[in-house]
Amino acid sequence: MILDLDTGIDDALAIAYALGSSEVDLIGITSEYGNVLTERSVVNSQQILHLLGHPDIPVYLGAGHSTTTHDFSVLPISAEIHGQDGVGEIHLTEPHPEMATESAVDFILRACQAYGADLSIVATGPMTNLALAIQKDLPTLKKVGQIVIMGGALTVCGNVSPFAEANISQDPEAADLLFKSGLPVTMVGLDVTLRTLFTRTDTAEWRALGTPAAKAYADMVDYYIKAYEVTSPHLHGCALHDPLAVAVAIDPSLVTTFPLNLKTEIEGPSRGRTIGDNAPATRTAVCVQVDTPRFLTEFKSRIGQLLAQ
Repeated sequence: MILDLDTGIDDALAIAYALGSSEVDLIGITSEYGNVLTERSVVNSQQILHLLGHPDIPVYLGAGHSTTTHDFSVLPISAEIHGQDGVGEIHLTEPHPEMATESAVDFILRACQAYGADLSIVATGPMTNLALAIQKDLPTLKKVGQIVIMGGALTVCGNVSPFAEANISQDPEAADLLFKSGLPVTMVGLDVTLRTLFTRTDTAEWRALGTPAAKAYADMVDYYIKAYEVTSPHLHGCALHDPLAVAVAIDPSLVTTFPLNLKTEIEGPSRGRTIGDNAPATRTAVCVQVDTPRFLTEFKSRIGQLLAQ
């Protein structure tokens, strides 16, 4: 598995879910902009890997801005939700190795060539790295077994506009290119992620484990929950957006999907909207239901066991 991340708090949870899953061999992390700048995403991923006892997993530098812009600045709302450092101001100080010299796009393509249908890519930030890989070598990328993205919204409103979800809104053109590429994409959007909530009662169980990793994760997610109390108080917890995407890549039976070709609207007030597209062959699946109790049980078990070590 490759995780393509803009490493904020829920991305850190996605890393922990992957590392806590015996079915997964996490071969690398590719970095994006979004919750933080791409360079900060690299450092966050490296420090999280070190905290969780896997400093050997390489982290690759990816796109620093969208396919249609020349720079990127973190939105104030992102800094409010994830903290200035992206991981809840927990002040990680673990040493981290030098960043991998190979680019994120080249690593993705090399892994597709090496592993083929055994490879899963889970993308939980903007789709820019995947779009750049499509533009560079789509035939090689098509060797991948599956691509699962956290992004989009089909049956519910967006979270940055009435139409658009945050990851898609960062680079609508990249998402549109991905959806229309013919690649096997599963969209894990707000339709299902907002039904998977974690509470302070849950983080207290992590804190009680007593390990440095458990305390750091409890502090990090409590920060996230506090932000949700301001932005989405009706939820009474924080949504597990990114780890759900990893879980779906591992066990698709956690969700009910609807086969539907997708496109992203790239103009007008609905820019960033993910909606059905009338294309002849269907390769894209949209998650529309989730077995919330079973996912939460898996989430707590897998990450809890990892944090207890």
